[in-house]
Amino acid sequence: MKPLHYDTIIFDLDGVVTDTAKVHAMAWKALFDDYLQTRTLQFNEAFRVFDIEEDYASYLDGKPRYDGVRSFLGSRGIALADGDPTNGPERETVCGLGNRKDRIFSKVLRDNGVKVFDSTVRLVRELEKMKIWRAVASSSKNCRSVLQIAGLENLFDTIVDGVLSADLKLRGKPDPDIFLKCVELLGTTPERTVVVEDAISGVQAGRNGGFGLVIGIDRAGLGEQLQKNGADVVVTDLIRVSHHTIDSWFDMKNKISRSIPHSSTLHTL
Repeated sequence: MKPLHYDTIIFDLDGVVTDTAKVHAMAWKALFDDYLQTRTLQFNEAFRVFDIEEDYASYLDGKPRYDGVRSFLGSRGIALADGDPTNGPERETVCGLGNRKDRIFSKVLRDNGVKVFDSTVRLVRELEKMKIWRAVASSSKNCRSVLQIAGLENLFDTIVDGVLSADLKLRGKPDPDIFLKCVELLGTTPERTVVVEDAISGVQAGRNGGFGLVIGIDRAGLGEQLQKNGADVVVTDLIRVSHHTIDSWFDMKNKISRSIPHSSTLHTL
């Protein structure tokens, strides 16, 4: 039986469909540890390593590449010229550092391939049989290549990635632009759309876009923060989640909203 409350699910890529969030985090660490050590030698600045748990989650996860560079450098009191996307990875600009990170990330993908979360793929295939629209929305400009390497590109009805976002000048998360673009392309509405995210900026975007249900995936011990920032329900994995489960969460959210105005948070599973 087709779900009554929703007709579309939008999945983030890294950390939700593919196990590439860790690859991104390690690539950022390699980039910034090297860059910060260089600044220590040049300017005698105190060296403090890039902390994956704190720095990646707070300043980079889910954001467009260059926005992430600006955000992290700003947290360390460092200001660089933006440059432009054509800057080579050797340039000491925001774009240059972002492109250097991309080179590191791409090499890891070529060397190691892409791991997927089988539980997510199972759910996507189930939704396909139910004729529920399936989309991927990602800030990554590598989104399509990652899906192609993983053999998953044909499972989704539409993909909004960092390349399209740049072309259309869509704002990055926590703005909901990329999710709203998916809705527009599929001809549905935010109210009948589910967003599945593992990043704080991603659940914020889901909340800011007025989406019917926002599911947070807690793979890094951030469940409480995901809930506080917009997730209606938080799970550690999608292994026990089905289209029936999601439909029941819609029911539960609606009951909570009616009994406690302006509240829609469910619980952590």
